[in-house]
Amino acid sequence: MKELEDYVRNIPDFPEPGIIFRDVTSILQDPDGLAMSIDGLLAMLKGVEYDVVVGPESRGFIFGVPVAYAAHKGFVPVRKKGKLPCETVAAEYDLEYGSAVLEMHKDAVKPGQKVVIVDDLIATGGTIEAITGLVEQLGGEVVKICFVMELAGLKGREKLKDYQVESIITYEGK
Repeated sequence: MKELEDYVRNIPDFPEPGIIFRDVTSILQDPDGLAMSIDGLLAMLKGVEYDVVVGPESRGFIFGVPVAYAAHKGFVPVRKKGKLPCETVAAEYDLEYGSAVLEMHKDAVKPGQKVVIVDDLIATGGTIEAITGLVEQLGGEVVKICFVMELAGLKGREKLKDYQVESIITYEGK
């Protein structure tokens, strides 16, 4: 029987020499890989009390919505600046070369709600760190952060040290 890691396509020297790109699209393309990834995320949430799932654009949508659906929870999208139609809260965060802004609807998370964040990959942790700030600004409590894959060599967990973080697959490198 295959493991989820077997569905990940490894692309050497992308986006630059010496980097191995871990391609999540190969998980999505295979029905068994997709089911295994969603089931793995749901297993991480067994026994966790939460009200809503939050996921960043775009792969956080892909993995977060089926988790929310299966658990009969709502889903809150976090998008790039200017993409949401109602009043928003925003957080700026650093990228490798520059910065970006994420937004969430101001009424998306209610004070006191318990929140789970779901995304495909943790690398440096900057995106999720920004999202935890948005959730908390709205009065929500982040109770768990779940990833399909983790690049441990980039030390993203250090930015999220105050939260319960779990990944299905962990790669030691970058």
